[in-house]
Amino acid sequence: MSEASSGVDTMEQLPVQEFAYVELYVGNAKQAAYVYEHAYGFTPVAYAGPETGQRDRASYVMQQGDIRIVLTAPMTPTGPIAEHVAKHTDGVRDVAMVTDDVTGTYETAIERGAEAVEKPQVLEDENGTVEMATIATFGDTVHTFFDDSNYDGVFRPGYEALPGAEEVNEGVGLLRIDHTVGNVEDGEMETWASFYEDVFGFQRFLDFDEDDISTEYSALRSVVMANESLGIKIPVNEPAEGKKKSQIQEYLDFYPGPGIQHLAITTDDIVHTIAEMRDRHVDFLEAPDAYYEMLEDRIPADHIDEAIDALEELGILVDEDESGYLLQLFTKPIQDRPTVFFEIIQRKGAEGFGKGNFKALFESIEKEQEKRGNL
Repeated sequence: MSEASSGVDTMEQLPVQEFAYVELYVGNAKQAAYVYEHAYGFTPVAYAGPETGQRDRASYVMQQGDIRIVLTAPMTPTGPIAEHVAKHTDGVRDVAMVTDDVTGTYETAIERGAEAVEKPQVLEDENGTVEMATIATFGDTVHTFFDDSNYDGVFRPGYEALPGAEEVNEGVGLLRIDHTVGNVEDGEMETWASFYEDVFGFQRFLDFDEDDISTEYSALRSVVMANESLGIKIPVNEPAEGKKKSQIQEYLDFYPGPGIQHLAITTDDIVHTIAEMRDRHVDFLEAPDAYYEMLEDRIPADHIDEAIDALEELGILVDEDESGYLLQLFTKPIQDRPTVFFEIIQRKGAEGFGKGNFKALFESIEKEQEKRGNL
């Protein structure tokens, strides 16, 4: 593993600050919204569809803490949304970013070589205005530049508030999106790392190679691209050669193609959050049997506030770096295809990504791959 230098930037950073929302294209938005509410603790706060003048889709905005996830389904069997779902099943379409200068951000991105998807537009209703524009990134994924600073409504024009929108409950304690992870084909990681450097002006925050992330059977390479404030972090993974198929290649085969593999979401009390999610029957990966027996060899118990027994009971993983420690746990794929999943993470000073857990995580995923016949 290597950490990026904080030396001279070769490209001025685009003025993007944090994640605005993530939109998934799904087969049935109403059913997906029910799962996100009852399994993951989100509150449905807004809706758009034929009743609001949106003829080709139905969308539910789900909120918890500062997280907004938009679930969008096609209303017809043809068109771009239906085609996306037919190809990928439920998957991330849009990782949107907050900016206070949509037009300038978009125009600079295009000048630097980004592919246009939607030119800047201003949406308006009685609650104010929202400005947005969209560019392409890897696969069928896009980034929308989003400014709702002049809007007092629940999400954006074209959406109506749902009952409970004024009082979003605390759900299971999820707070904000920490990072979104993209998987790309072997040999393409550096292409997309350069895209985020050259178009966005992002820094290479961390690099991992097959020596950092491998097991007996499989390996991957990863580079973490981030803005200066670390409000936006986008790790980009590619498969590395191994004895058997890596989880990255499995994703690429079943998605199929490059896309967002998982969303990492923060909590400030992971013991509470995971206990709540397990009570709601969310499925998580299981740590190898020897993980907790070996944990104190890596991290002394007095470095951790939480009781090791409580972490073991819930299957929560721990890692430490020079700045502190983090706790994390990964769900199993959230649908039948082994593609998209969630990471639940609590940072207690650590700014890394759980390098010390990579081997345990990979072994857990390989067990699931073997059950599916995909290892």
